[in-house]
Amino acid sequence: MRKWEENVKKVVPYTPGEQPQKKGIIKLNTNECPYPPSPLVEKKIKEMAYEDLRLYPEFPEKTQLAAELAAYHQVSEEEIFIGVGSDDVLSMAFLTFFQAGKPILFPDITYSFYDVWADVYGIPFQTKALAEDFTINPEDYLADNGGVIFPNPNAPTGTLLCLEDVEKIVAANQDVVVIVDEAYIDFGGISALPLLKKYENLLVVRTFSKSRAMAGARIGYAVGSAKLISYLNNVKYSVNSYTMNRPSLELGVEAVKDDAYFKEICGRIIATRTRTEERLKSLGFTFPKSYGNFIFAAHREVKAGYIFEKLKEYDIYVRHWEKERISNYLRITIGTDEEMDALFRALREIIK
Repeated sequence: MRKWEENVKKVVPYTPGEQPQKKGIIKLNTNECPYPPSPLVEKKIKEMAYEDLRLYPEFPEKTQLAAELAAYHQVSEEEIFIGVGSDDVLSMAFLTFFQAGKPILFPDITYSFYDVWADVYGIPFQTKALAEDFTINPEDYLADNGGVIFPNPNAPTGTLLCLEDVEKIVAANQDVVVIVDEAYIDFGGISALPLLKKYENLLVVRTFSKSRAMAGARIGYAVGSAKLISYLNNVKYSVNSYTMNRPSLELGVEAVKDDAYFKEICGRIIATRTRTEERLKSLGFTFPKSYGNFIFAAHREVKAGYIFEKLKEYDIYVRHWEKERISNYLRITIGTDEEMDALFRALREIIK
């Protein structure tokens, strides 16, 4: 090792799902929405002036997007924080709130960015093992800690913690910040947002990437007490004053306005998920009940790694991890009915 390398921060980075550029593939590995964004978003794109790109964006918490989100969730604009996708929001939250020197807590099988951020920011952490059915045990999060974070529904398992159990965790940890990552809440769960009226230490994080079909725009946000949000903004603007681009801020407004379209595509994905569960069961798969836009499935006889590789021969991509406890599971994003039919045909041939 060269001398200068001794002082370099070394971490194992997050590994995203494959992003193949091949034409005509069926991409069921990154939980993107299979439907386009709202028609209002398309209309706005056509109206936007390219010359505006020469200007810096407004600070996100003072924009129309913040106002739209505040009205949508019936909170004040001071309770909204906007970032470049929920990953940016969560990263800023780690940096801002998890500074107690005590280990933060999160599940052992969960979004694999959590331990990366903890390593990057030098935050000690402990993981709490999911139950055999991949559910979170609230009792595991009642011990002394430096903060708590968990997705609800969890990823990649899709399991949901009921609101009563979420509140149990928040109520027991009022000396630290509790973050509920709700990237998939719109596909069947009950949000923790109502708990914000009772708990100043709760931060709820959402994204436009899944249910609002805007992963490419990179819009995420958090809802929390005005005090929490002010601390987040202080840290963010100490790192980069202009984190959101003008087009995303404007397009996000249109997506929030079109609540009917938002609910329509969520309903379509939920209906396809139900149909997919039935078909997968008939093919010999088992899985926990999912409340996300994906299913976490294992076959009773055929190894997940084999299915994962064989599906690529059909130009179908799903997600697979070579990790303890989940190496025999595939995370399958819910696509269109036509895409799922193609998946079923390929699975029948592979399993046979």
